Amino acid sequence: MREPERPDEDAPEPPEEPSRASGLPVGEVVDLTPPAQVAKAALNRAKAAARAKGLRPGQEPRRRVLADPPSSGARPGVRDPQRVADVLANLLHQRDWVADVSVGGVIGRWRDVVGDQVADHCTPETFEDKVLIVRADSTAWATQVRLLVPRLLDRLAQEVGEGVVETVTVLGPAGPSFRKGPRSVRGRGPRDTWG
Repeated sequence: MREPERPDEDAPEPPEEPSRASGLPVGEVVDLTPPAQVAKAALNRAKAAARAKGLRPGQEPRRRVLADPPSSGARPGVRDPQRVADVLANLLHQRDWVADVSVGGVIGRWRDVVGDQVADHCTPETFEDKVLIVRADSTAWATQVRLLVPRLLDRLAQEVGEGVVETVTVLGPAGPSFRKGPRSVRGRGPRDTWG
């Protein structure tokens, strides 16, 4: 059997560490900065940071209207005055309204696009999903405009661009309804005799 090792008599003794079981607070064992001084130093750092940002105690914080910082340079910025035409053009592109507005412009000047004779007897009604619906005032003019649809599509492509209007639907006149009451007689109804 081996004998247990004996400590060197000349070796220095390790420093005594306070035992956790002693129940003493850490502040009494280790030299710590008092809590009041720590809080005061933190407050002074916060005040210095606020002064560096231009804020003063008791002053309302200034709020920026725009997220972008103000800039002054040779090129126009977000905060510079804009022309109304540029703002509307950006809005139309953002909302994808360019095709609808261009067709609306053609409907507004329908007489210039199709000519006086056709415009006297035919008016545009709606434009949805690349389909322009046109109503004629008689079935004869509805038939005539149906024959002119390829030329009308070419003219619309010149005015608003290719592929904006793909189909033109021509409707005849909408006559009054002679159905009155719950006991109306079924049948083909009135014919197109007024036009």
